[in-house]
Amino acid sequence: MSAAGVALMLGGAGILLAASPAQAAEVSFKTECIPPPISGMPPVQGTTKVQITAPAEAKVGDEVEVVWKTVEAASKNPDVIDLEKDTVKPTGTIKVTGAATADLKMEGPRQNPPIPKNSPMVLSDMKGKLKLEKAGEVTLTPDAYNINVSKPMSTDTKCTPKETVKAAATIKVTEAGGGTSGGTTSGGSDTGGTAAGGTASSGGSTTSAGGTTSGGGDGGQSDFPGKEVTVAFECKSPGPASINSKVAINAKKNNGSYDLIVKTAKGVMDSPAALPAGALKPSMAIPVGGADKGTVPVTGPANKDPLEQGKPVDLPDMTGTYKPGATGKSTLSPGTLTIEVTLGAQKITIPCTVKGKAEVSLELDTSAQPGGASGGTTSGGTAGGGTATTGGGLADTGAADNGGLRALGLVAGTVILLGGAVFTFTPWRHLRGSR
Repeated sequence: MSAAGVALMLGGAGILLAASPAQAAEVSFKTECIPPPISGMPPVQGTTKVQITAPAEAKVGDEVEVVWKTVEAASKNPDVIDLEKDTVKPTGTIKVTGAATADLKMEGPRQNPPIPKNSPMVLSDMKGKLKLEKAGEVTLTPDAYNINVSKPMSTDTKCTPKETVKAAATIKVTEAGGGTSGGTTSGGSDTGGTAAGGTASSGGSTTSAGGTTSGGGDGGQSDFPGKEVTVAFECKSPGPASINSKVAINAKKNNGSYDLIVKTAKGVMDSPAALPAGALKPSMAIPVGGADKGTVPVTGPANKDPLEQGKPVDLPDMTGTYKPGATGKSTLSPGTLTIEVTLGAQKITIPCTVKGKAEVSLELDTSAQPGGASGGTTSGGTAGGGTATTGGGLADTGAADNGGLRALGLVAGTVILLGGAVFTFTPWRHLRGSR
């Protein structure tokens, strides 16, 4: 028998049915989800279906609970990796209009079943509380939401409507009483999200700008401070599109060779995720010009302390050894910067090449040494616990396209799946600031 038939029977028997205390309405809207800028991935387009549950009627002074149920996420979990149980946490905002005006913060628990590959994303129900302070009709409309994934590292993806969203529920508030227009809200708040993008301004380094320096062949001089030069880097995906920093190359004569110390700006990056100690390590290839030719790799030690999400990170000094292969005035300039992220036994390496031609930071009067650099590469330093490889110790990620990124993510074990996209995370935002 239908529900209407049951109601008629009960009504005829003299039993009154109370009105449902809550209403539930479903709306759909086109959605754009923005991966973290460091992922290098384009926005994800899809459709979100949401059911909003709230009381149909309430009184002034009531505090009502509103529930956001994601009926259908914008897209499926792709055929790449299974998401573990209880690793996904949603937060969002409901626009409150009419007799009350507010942004009602919604929050759901980190509670989800295992989400297999190529299956729908599953988000827990989000809840928030709204206090009603004025009589009239209050409308509830779903708005932006955020998806946080805790493993293999904590990351956030912001999703926003790309069309006007219809109201999902209306609360009729009766018994006017001395409240003010605009409800107040309590409940969940968004869990962070990626920091605002943009290329940060460059600044000075800790080295004093000594200008272009000559010497090293005569006069007993042993320390040669380099000039700070501003460098613009262009990174391969999934790194940031561009990076700016000041770089100084300093040298200390060691018999016929030179111990190099390369410094970048302080606070050069914002960590987009919590990373353990030892996870991030920089290196750079230093082109040699003038009388000599070749490339000198320099490396820095890994981070000693854990990195907090969204906090500035300093690149350590990078060191290596330059053995001249020619006699005359030889120049040293900043070259390709590489950030290596190690998570367990897996590694991701992303090179950032110099846009255009970098300015010379240091000029030395060199004397050719057996096995020197002229025409090739020289051995790198052992800072950070490892000798740099020839050719600057730089690895081509092979991730210039989506397929390469997908493979890189699988190998590195750092794939985050959100809204049908594969987001591979590397631990920096943009080089910025000065020492």
